[in-house]
Amino acid sequence: MGSGIAQVAAMAGHNVVLFDANSAAVEKAKTNLTNTLNKLAEKGKIANAAEIMTRFEFASEITAFKNCSLVIEAIIENLDIKKKVFAEAEGIVSNHCVLATNTSSLSVTSIAAACKQPGRVIGLHFFNPAPLMALVEVIPAVQTEPSVTNTCKQLMADWGKIAVLAKDTPGFIVNRVARPFYGEAIRIYEEGIADIATIDWAMTELAGFKMGPFTLTDYIGHDVNYVVTETVFQSFFYDPRYKPSFSQKRLLEAGWLGRKSGRGFYNYAEGAVPPEATKDESLGKAISERIIAMLINEAVDALHLNIASAKDLDLAMTKGVNYPKGLLQWCDEWGAEKCLTILDNLYAEYHEDRYRASALLRKAARNNASVTQ
Repeated sequence: MGSGIAQVAAMAGHNVVLFDANSAAVEKAKTNLTNTLNKLAEKGKIANAAEIMTRFEFASEITAFKNCSLVIEAIIENLDIKKKVFAEAEGIVSNHCVLATNTSSLSVTSIAAACKQPGRVIGLHFFNPAPLMALVEVIPAVQTEPSVTNTCKQLMADWGKIAVLAKDTPGFIVNRVARPFYGEAIRIYEEGIADIATIDWAMTELAGFKMGPFTLTDYIGHDVNYVVTETVFQSFFYDPRYKPSFSQKRLLEAGWLGRKSGRGFYNYAEGAVPPEATKDESLGKAISERIIAMLINEAVDALHLNIASAKDLDLAMTKGVNYPKGLLQWCDEWGAEKCLTILDNLYAEYHEDRYRASALLRKAARNNASVTQ
């Protein structure tokens, strides 16, 4: 991720210092960037790979950041380690340097608190692979100066990115709103309503998603996807809407991390026969509508709690995780009453807070109104 962000900055015309405490990682990044830029040049997408490579300094010491005006951290998702790195970096850079974190789910405010000048700390959450994914979530901490927020949002636009503004809450927009795509799919599987292939089929063929939830979690890696779910769950004071699943935890414990390990929900070993979906359209519709209703509810509640604007919420889900349409738009097309009925029926069946409807969704259904009005 770090080298991908560095590539975006260099291709936008900036001089870039790329540092990692592990010198082997720096050398690997240098090799990968050289190969990537050469391929782009061969395809005619850039004019001169060698010229862009001259913009990089590959550093073995963090002191190389001394003259930088922006530092973007993209290390392990561990709050204590991030705070230590930010405190160290602040002692090296100038008083005007902006310090940004690429965290996907940790508190930007907590990271900023490790600094003597917390007003210059902000979250810039890129999506992987950074050079290809258009979205960047811009997350000001409680302490962030408004001028820093405005500058960073404009800078992301200058880099060709779609910048959305998100409140500093667990998971920000995408990793919060998307949780039911994985969690509710696994719940349906655990209850024996349908197998993984059938659920993936329902969400791709009937609902229009690029990947089904089980294919996607295997692609992301359960060491990443499960940990984000667990982090969001804990950070929301154990709200049952974000509760992790034992099925995914067991995969993590077994070392079945998905494609990267050759086994996850699916078996990727050579010669393995993939399971076939049960292409029952009635079943598929019930599955897809249940998951979509949960996703819509999450997006509506994020709007209700002022996590982001309606425009940015829909942009985040279409540009960050390639949803077929914005969830608020989806709600308006369905009608809030349909979504509310699905959720209330689930709540009546399970009596779990997992299925509680957002107050804004209930209000829109009662008034037969758009959720964004």
